[in-house]
Amino acid sequence: MKGLNKNAKEVSNQHYVIRHVFVLTVIIILFTGLVARAAYLQTYEQNFLVDQGDQRQIRQIETLSQRGSILDRNGEVLAVSSPVDSVWVVPAQLLSEPGRVKEIAKRLNINEQNLLHKLQRKASSQFVYLQRKLEPEKAKAVIAGIKGAYLQREYHRFYPDSEIVGHVTGITNIDDKGQEGLEYLFDDWMQAKKGSRLVLQNRMGEVIEEVKNVQQAVAGKSLQTSIDMRLQYIAYRSLKAAVQKYKATSASAILIKAKTGEILAMVNQPSYNPNDRGSMKSSHLRNRAITDMFEPGSTMKPFAVAAALDHKIYHADSWLNTSPGWMSVNSQAVKDFKDYGRLDITGILRKSSNVGAAKIALSLKSERLWTAYSDYGFGQPTGVEYPGEASGYLSHHSQWKDFDLVTKAFGYGMASSAAQLARAYTVLANDGKLVDLSLLKLDELPQGQQVMSANTAKVVREMLESVVKPGGTAKQAAITGYKVAGKTGTVKVSNSGGYSDDRYIAVFAGMAPASNPELVLVVSVNEPSAGVFYGGAVAAPTFAKIMSNSLRILNVTPDDIKLQQATLNTKEMDS
Repeated sequence: MKGLNKNAKEVSNQHYVIRHVFVLTVIIILFTGLVARAAYLQTYEQNFLVDQGDQRQIRQIETLSQRGSILDRNGEVLAVSSPVDSVWVVPAQLLSEPGRVKEIAKRLNINEQNLLHKLQRKASSQFVYLQRKLEPEKAKAVIAGIKGAYLQREYHRFYPDSEIVGHVTGITNIDDKGQEGLEYLFDDWMQAKKGSRLVLQNRMGEVIEEVKNVQQAVAGKSLQTSIDMRLQYIAYRSLKAAVQKYKATSASAILIKAKTGEILAMVNQPSYNPNDRGSMKSSHLRNRAITDMFEPGSTMKPFAVAAALDHKIYHADSWLNTSPGWMSVNSQAVKDFKDYGRLDITGILRKSSNVGAAKIALSLKSERLWTAYSDYGFGQPTGVEYPGEASGYLSHHSQWKDFDLVTKAFGYGMASSAAQLARAYTVLANDGKLVDLSLLKLDELPQGQQVMSANTAKVVREMLESVVKPGGTAKQAAITGYKVAGKTGTVKVSNSGGYSDDRYIAVFAGMAPASNPELVLVVSVNEPSAGVFYGGAVAAPTFAKIMSNSLRILNVTPDDIKLQQATLNTKEMDS
């Protein structure tokens, strides 16, 4: 038995050794195979694998979304962003084969040597733009087959109405950031929020697989303005025609919805096309209706009258003697165009008597007139918060002498923008309430601030109707079927030595229909040089064109329906 057990043990040991030798042999063979494979790959297929690695790479790329659109009050698009592609390169990759530089320069129609120098200067960079914002199909053709050239999706800002509304919308820069106008003021609101994603790209930079969306891009919010493009176009066309007809250097017009302060149209000349950056002049970018100040001249007389009526210093039926057509204040002369004799308050406005306005101001005293002007919004922002807005200029009454007081009654020695003047006229139109101006469409009627009695506002409106009637200074502002209330201004341009004798600003500020005003409009024309320069001859007819067409488009009920219908019937018979 012991012998048998010993033999069995020896056989078992032999089997154990054989198994271990077999396993060890298999391991050696596998290891040798792996080493051989690695050597083969390293020696024979290195170029192939490197090429495959280059062709497929995971990258985290930035994703963009659209900037919000700008719309008019009726939903018409004023500014919109459309998708485009920008060509960018990794200089080292492009420079590794000289033929690539030559080919891409040819496709982009740029100088090869200039491109080569640019790439060499930035050889260590991982991102260099070659051309921004190309049409997607063109951009794709540019980089086709060129290693090291890639595309980045961006957005291009387009303004369908170009220069007609350029001063309102403003512009963005090439990176889609607001630079002027509403684009600048509401940049944060309209700006899209960037996102990012992981993608697998081929060697052409084309995405062949979406790996992961890291952060979702968010589109910007659209902005609905108060502008009515139907009225904006009318104002633009009429103002441009006026500048050409009267050979003026510049002009502005601003149309306000009286009850709300919403700006329905705002135009300037010269204008600019936001779609054509190459033709832009810096002097044309200014929204003159808001940024430029001027002495408002006789358009201020209604406010001096209103202050006197509110303080009950005068009444609507009061009379003043303006003879002999001039007066001396602080040894300085205040003159009328001629001797108007005795005038009632309405007559002072109808004839635009400086002497009458001066006497009213002297009876008010400085503090009362200053307080009234301040209450009506002069010397203060309009509430629109537009970039570069001028607050105007109204010095404190403590600095006024009597001559300073009287000149402010007819609009000298102070400064206002067209927008400020229009806002003040909404006080007369809105039964004494002052509202902020707005370039955004409002959902609710603003409460406003009562700065003038409702009765005074109505009385002054009635007085201003006489300005547009026969015997007034603005007969050319009349509109058939509608009562118009307004005031002319013919302002001498100031210079270093005082005031020019041959340079003027023609102004008309008014409202319609006067019995229940819906619209307020201010037109100012700078330095007309075609032989006429008075506000009643230059600004008033431009006012009439803009206002009459605006009333018609908005279907505003006329004051005198019978008169308008008779006029329409006559026109139909004539045609």
